[in-house]
Amino acid sequence: MKRAVQNAMRLGAKGIKVEVSGRLGGTMLNVADNSGARRVMCIKVLGGSHRRYAGIGDVIKITIKEAIPRGKVKKGDVLKAVVVRTKKGVRRPDGSVIRFDGNACVILNNNSEQPIGTRIFGPVTRELRNEKFMKIISLAPEVL
Repeated sequence: MKRAVQNAMRLGAKGIKVEVSGRLGGTMLNVADNSGARRVMCIKVLGGSHRRYAGIGDVIKITIKEAIPRGKVKKGDVLKAVVVRTKKGVRRPDGSVIRFDGNACVILNNNSEQPIGTRIFGPVTRELRNEKFMKIISLAPEVL
């Protein structure tokens, strides 16, 4: 398993990895909005039956692991989210790579796939514009 992951990463796999075997947990992410969640766990990468990696702009299924009191979401909720920052980063056509200090996502409404929060914290990348998340781009304080 370890060698397969190393080969996948060497071949240019994207940033967030979800373990698919047995009881292993998924990747923990920070939340970059004011929905009330602080930490979430990725339980599924959407967009294919055997997808294992998600990068910036990909929609994932998450569960809330840590939330603040009186927030819009509560611990244990299962929702969709879009990845906005990864430690792996994203490669641009000019050859530059943009990496971040941690993995972060913005929580989406399960039906409309619009953000639940009304504010976005931290920078997001231009690649979200290609993925049809203009609402997140407009709320973000900085677009790299």
